[in-house]
Amino acid sequence: MGRAFEFRKARKFKRWGQMAKTFTKIGKDIVIAVKAGGADPTGNSRLRAIIQNAKAVNMPKDNVERAIKRAVSKDQEDYKEIVYEGYAQHGIAILVETTTDNINRTVANIRSSFTKCGGSLGTQGMLDFIFTRKSAFKIAAKPEIDLEELEFELIDLGGDEVFLDTETNQINIYGEFTAFGAIQKYLEEKGYELLGADFERIPNETKELTDEQVADVEKLIERLEEDDDVQNVYHNMG
Repeated sequence: MGRAFEFRKARKFKRWGQMAKTFTKIGKDIVIAVKAGGADPTGNSRLRAIIQNAKAVNMPKDNVERAIKRAVSKDQEDYKEIVYEGYAQHGIAILVETTTDNINRTVANIRSSFTKCGGSLGTQGMLDFIFTRKSAFKIAAKPEIDLEELEFELIDLGGDEVFLDTETNQINIYGEFTAFGAIQKYLEEKGYELLGADFERIPNETKELTDEQVADVEKLIERLEEDDDVQNVYHNMG
């Protein structure tokens, strides 16, 4: 979709306006990353990226360290990452990423949200043809950075789009899902100021709605985003 999908980031950070909720979500990401790749950030690229994201939202260092300690504790339950897929009103595809320690609770809440807002929960994989998962990075924009040259350098690593966000003065980089580690390593080794690193699900095409129809879909999105088990909500609404 190109640069048009950047609005999803704006929605995400708007949703993360409540600081305590933001920290809780990042804390879950840290636990999952540590359990998967260890507690040492130098050898765990995903953990390094999450710690950078924590800095970007001013999450205290003590909070990050406590989350890492929790992750290595035998008392810490494992979180499961589960994706739910369905349709909102007006044929809008909705994909919900969750992190949970109680699958029954989560699926019941997600199904209830879809039902009460006039949508329907579907089966996993049904939206694979609509969304493409991408690696997404943000770096600080500086006068000496040549965007075309940077994009050229990243092509061989799996990068496919580099552009400047003039509102935030940040450079956005998107690449293949499997290229996350390679792009992150390149940016770190070249000394770029990494402001954020994550994964995004990008719609291959969007659907335009009227203002009234948008309001209908927004009700479901907002309800889903209020759920503590929900990490991200994606849609193909234009």
